[in-house]
Amino acid sequence: MTEETTPLIELRDVKVHFPIKSGLLFDRTVGYVYAVDGVSLSIRKGETYGLVGESGCGKSTLGRGLLRLVEPTDGEIVFDGTDVRALKGEAMRQARRRMQMIFQDPLSSLDPRQSVESLLVEGLKAHGLAGDKAETNRRLRETLEAVGLPASALSKYPHEFSGGQRQRIGIARALVLNPDLIVADEPVSALDVSIQAQVLNLLEDLQNERGLTYLIIAHDLAVVRHIADTVGVMYLGGLVEEASSDDLYREPMHPYTRALMSAVPVPDPVVEDRRERILLAGDLPSPTNPPSGCRFHTRCPWAQPTRCADERPELRDVVGGHRVACHFAEEIAAGRIRPHEVEVELVRPTDGTGPVDPPGELIPTP
Repeated sequence: MTEETTPLIELRDVKVHFPIKSGLLFDRTVGYVYAVDGVSLSIRKGETYGLVGESGCGKSTLGRGLLRLVEPTDGEIVFDGTDVRALKGEAMRQARRRMQMIFQDPLSSLDPRQSVESLLVEGLKAHGLAGDKAETNRRLRETLEAVGLPASALSKYPHEFSGGQRQRIGIARALVLNPDLIVADEPVSALDVSIQAQVLNLLEDLQNERGLTYLIIAHDLAVVRHIADTVGVMYLGGLVEEASSDDLYREPMHPYTRALMSAVPVPDPVVEDRRERILLAGDLPSPTNPPSGCRFHTRCPWAQPTRCADERPELRDVVGGHRVACHFAEEIAAGRIRPHEVEVELVRPTDGTGPVDPPGELIPTP
């Protein structure tokens, strides 16, 4: 947790579009998958930024695009004052030492044919940091100790460890280069609940000790609430809400975020029975043919005619740094727009159009 105000990383209107190819002899582009479509955010030094959303919303692609593991189509990525997209060759390789990633599945992200020592040394060799054998060995042991593993683990292979231990190896592989930023893509989703808490506490302790900056990508709202300072909510390639963790969980303002929060179980049977549940109609639209206007309007119980379908809302500051991409966020929060039933649309690959949601009833301000 931090009080630093200087952004370590800034994303400005970042887009990642994947072309859809067709043809036997000559590939031609017949469309695009709009995985990330105009995301702007900033992460301060020492901060933990939690990115949440449904599967397929583009959050993992955004994390990989930030590190240029996939090449962004457009936008700016500024890391510590440097435009990452302008870096090439050796300059980009050197920048990667300061930006590391923890992958979702520790078993598939660790080479089963390499020992733990080989896995950790690989990164040091790539950046010319493994010249002194004694110093390298000391560094490996210290890194393993930092993640709670014994030095004897160096001679073992990934299959000899439990899931939680393998994830600790993945964390050690990221830490051994002493990075400034770590992108953690679903770091605990493949682990048992009891192990999840251990890994999250480990990440928090390492942040306090080393001043690390995190981008935590997750679909589990409880995980993000536990560790994040700021939370961003993604839907179909765009950021729809951003606020401090406390503000977002206390009063979500975007209809999509409200639906997500209503699905989180409360450990009180009386409160659980009485609280409102928002059930979204239909499935997530295809990123190859996203809806016009607000991406969420096809499933939104508060959608209004014309504007929601025609005009894409900007992510704007509504109150005290709480940013929301909704034309009617204030009216919904004040109860001046009543929710309505949403007609489920059939998604057809050849038909990008669909019926417009019936409008919600607008209640005049007294």
